[in-house]
Amino acid sequence: MDPQILAALDAHSTLTLAYADADGPQACAVFYAPYSAPDAEGPVLYFVTSPATRHGRALLAGDGRVAFTAQRDDQEWAGITGLQGRGHCRVLRDAERAAAWAAYRARFPYVDESERLRRAVQGTELWELRPDWLRLVDNGRGFGHKTEWRPAG
Repeated sequence: MDPQILAALDAHSTLTLAYADADGPQACAVFYAPYSAPDAEGPVLYFVTSPATRHGRALLAGDGRVAFTAQRDDQEWAGITGLQGRGHCRVLRDAERAAAWAAYRARFPYVDESERLRRAVQGTELWELRPDWLRLVDNGRGFGHKTEWRPAG
């Protein structure tokens, strides 16, 4: 995988998650923690959300397919850097959940610093998003410059 794609995932903390349900397409923002899982060809992204939210219900009821973007909001067009992606989401359980929490809490240490926030976040589901396509857009390397990744399999 291109190291610039991994660096871009590390540089951002919020992704806009797009999904569809019976009411049509929708998008939401979630904080994510990137992780290099030993069993994954590419990066894995962890995020939290309640199954009671519209996107939580849609992900549980459907096949878990999503599209997403990640970028800073305050960029000039000539220097825009961001990611586009597609992948599959699933809820993590038991040992997988415990390992993913460690990565999430390392990315967002303030979660542990607030009892109220820690309880709120621990009361949600922890999700894994495994991208199967990523595109880095980096206008700093030339207008419209794109680098793409897909798993080899």
